[in-house]
Amino acid sequence: MTALTQAPRAACFIDGHWQAGEGTPLSAIDPATLTETWSADAASPEQVHEAVAQARAAFRGWSRSDLAYRRGIVEAYAAALGERAEVLARAIALETGKALWEAKAEVATMRGKVALSIKAQAERAGSREEATAFGRMSLQHRAHGVMAVFGPFNFPGHLPNGHIVPALLAGNTVAFKPSELTPSIGALMVEAWAAAGLPAGVLNLVQGGRDVGGALLEAEIDGVLFTGSAETGAYIHKSFAGRPEVILALEMGGNNPLIVWEPADPEAAADIIVQSAFITTGQRCSCARRLIVPRGRFGSAVIDATLARLRALRVGAWDANPEPFMGPLVRPHAAQAALRFQGKLLDAGGHALQALAVTDQGPAFVSPGMIDMTAAHDPDDKELFGPLLQVWQVSDLEAAFERANRTRFGLSGGLVSDDPAHWREAELSMRAGVLNLNRPTTGASGGMPFGGPGLSGNHRPSAYYAADYCAWPLASQIAERAVRQPMTGMT
Repeated sequence: MTALTQAPRAACFIDGHWQAGEGTPLSAIDPATLTETWSADAASPEQVHEAVAQARAAFRGWSRSDLAYRRGIVEAYAAALGERAEVLARAIALETGKALWEAKAEVATMRGKVALSIKAQAERAGSREEATAFGRMSLQHRAHGVMAVFGPFNFPGHLPNGHIVPALLAGNTVAFKPSELTPSIGALMVEAWAAAGLPAGVLNLVQGGRDVGGALLEAEIDGVLFTGSAETGAYIHKSFAGRPEVILALEMGGNNPLIVWEPADPEAAADIIVQSAFITTGQRCSCARRLIVPRGRFGSAVIDATLARLRALRVGAWDANPEPFMGPLVRPHAAQAALRFQGKLLDAGGHALQALAVTDQGPAFVSPGMIDMTAAHDPDDKELFGPLLQVWQVSDLEAAFERANRTRFGLSGGLVSDDPAHWREAELSMRAGVLNLNRPTTGASGGMPFGGPGLSGNHRPSAYYAADYCAWPLASQIAERAVRQPMTGMT
């Protein structure tokens, strides 16, 4: 039996029961073959509101349950993911197009999120008491209520999982809308939660596209946990203007710089560049989009070494043998968008060191590209989700930092150099929430915060800091009995 036939082909999981959708038809495809892998009718607006209503009804009991009980449920969920690891990895690979080795790593990250979330909740949103002259002071944390979680297509398991696990652990309930491009992964996740014994109504699933997402934003929710594009994140932010009671945690991507500077090994630098720019076919929000090197022999050596690796990268379907480094983009229209973006770079004066091109493997497959922008006009400051790297050659390190910061985004960045002084300056100069030395820009730990300033989000970093936006602090002064209070200025 294939992976997706084991995922329920029903668009809704509401109050512990699968329901057929009552909305428009929805289907998913394998981007490598363009064959349909999943189909159902999407949720209707009425079903979306019912999902939120059931989450609201379940909130009182779930939020008042013992933390130890909730921990037990999320630990059982991790075990259920382990039992479904192969099925889930194949589903991720099939619907996203990413190589199976990478899909397996995503499932492992999902399981690891549980222990990290338990640790983060204890450290960042736990409780403590302190004795005082009048009694004691207490700090506790309380859940917000019903959280709307929106999942992206590029990490359809890992990224929504990074919101759902800490949200449920804190005592919130959830209405979850996966990406319409990767619906079966959301269904498999819900199956795992149900197998873990999660009470009915605590997690509800609604499948669909923009209309379903719009209905969820209009429902009676207490928070929005979103990972996706800057355009959609800005729309959500604007939709809740004047509503500070709804907490928003928005992660909106980046136009990320990677500086490579002397002294460094050009060959090692090229390895890091490839891992930064072309992993997941460039479909990571932390991918390097802009490579900055010094003019001269060293910079040329780095570019040449990178081009050699780029031309050797294996591109293929998720189940190809030997295994590919890159799969297809998520849809043919994404490949066309990458070509249009490249065209704009060339129109601005860029020079193709290696042009991105659609391959003969299918309309969603592209070869990786590198465009030298040194003599070009500045392009639009936008995030391209694809394997296309812009290159700038600059005169000195100060110019490199200035070029790195020439963006509205601030998610990730990196420096490749063996000089500690360069790193100290990078820490002070580069504006990014994830900043790595001699590591890929895509290197991010679940044991650290993930997010950045500027257009990359709204200052609600996820990963280890997700505990912060999943609960509000309750600060109390406590005296065991009421006593007369001394007052000044009374007759």
